[in-house]
Amino acid sequence: MSMNSKFAKFFFTLLTFLIILAIIFMTSKISFVFKPIFLIFNILIIPFMLAGFFYYLLRPLVNYFEIRKIHKTVSIILIYIVLSAIAVIFVIIIWPHLQTQIENFIKSAPQLIKGFQVQINKIQESRLVSMFVSKDSDISAKLSEYLNAAITTASNYVSNVLSIITNFVIVIATAPIILYYLLKESSHIPESILHLIPKRYRKDGKEVIAEVDAALSGFIVGRVIITCLLGVLLYIGFMIIGLPYALLLAVIATVLNIIPYIGQFLGAIPCLIVAFIDAPSMIIWVIIVTVIAQQIESSFLSPHIYGKRLDIHPLTTIILLLVAGDIAGILGVILAIPAYMVVKIILVRIYRLFLADKIEELIE
Repeated sequence: MSMNSKFAKFFFTLLTFLIILAIIFMTSKISFVFKPIFLIFNILIIPFMLAGFFYYLLRPLVNYFEIRKIHKTVSIILIYIVLSAIAVIFVIIIWPHLQTQIENFIKSAPQLIKGFQVQINKIQESRLVSMFVSKDSDISAKLSEYLNAAITTASNYVSNVLSIITNFVIVIATAPIILYYLLKESSHIPESILHLIPKRYRKDGKEVIAEVDAALSGFIVGRVIITCLLGVLLYIGFMIIGLPYALLLAVIATVLNIIPYIGQFLGAIPCLIVAFIDAPSMIIWVIIVTVIAQQIESSFLSPHIYGKRLDIHPLTTIILLLVAGDIAGILGVILAIPAYMVVKIILVRIYRLFLADKIEELIE
């Protein structure tokens, strides 16, 4: 490669970088122009996210019915009827019990904080702890203050979530309609995407779409099945040991366990706090129940449901969740891992197509 061609290539790369920076700068100056787009995106993201979530959960059933020579429309309607029946059963049988526990937990929050402070004082007064901690220390008050702040934040967050759901109930109601068309037209979706890709890259595009689809399907279906089974195990265990608010704590642990790697630790924290307030010895039983449930999940459930673990390092997961949570809140936490999986698959394929050979030539 001649010196002039190298300089031209460097100049072109530098010019491209400067143009990108200029576009970013100009975009920041006219951000008000994009506000309607962001507003539309915020309205549509929830129903599309729900539809995509249930699409991967229900698609295997639709495919099963299709193999049985049942028309797609009929199979989707049958699935909707079954889901409606499950929702009715949940509202009639499970929700009243769960609602009662939520209301009782919120009402008894001051007593829980006082009980937490009493337990801390008892531990602080013990001989072993008093050797390291002064009696005048305000550890009890500080920990109780932190717990109070955590309960208040959680209560406000739940209230905000409920108000958001109430305000956007019409928007969320569109999710079943979107889901219907996703399930019905699932075979045509990849073809529609491939038409946007240049012909010479369509083979790679087809492989990428298949890889992304398999990754999302495995993650969503696997996590949902595993966490639901884990939640059932935790609820049974909590009921056996007599842990207060067993159903509420099992639901919280189940929801948090959807997050890979760190979800199991986050889900255990509320359980341990309630156990500590009830009786310090209860912590041991909660740990035993949690460990047994986690061992059943990792040894028996995951290998059969997942087939293999997620190809994401735990440190990467933590960084993704922290950054996404700071940028987009709970929505960011939910979408962080699936979005990372999709972007990673696409970037790896782009690297292999356009950059791998050039980098190898430079190294050589």
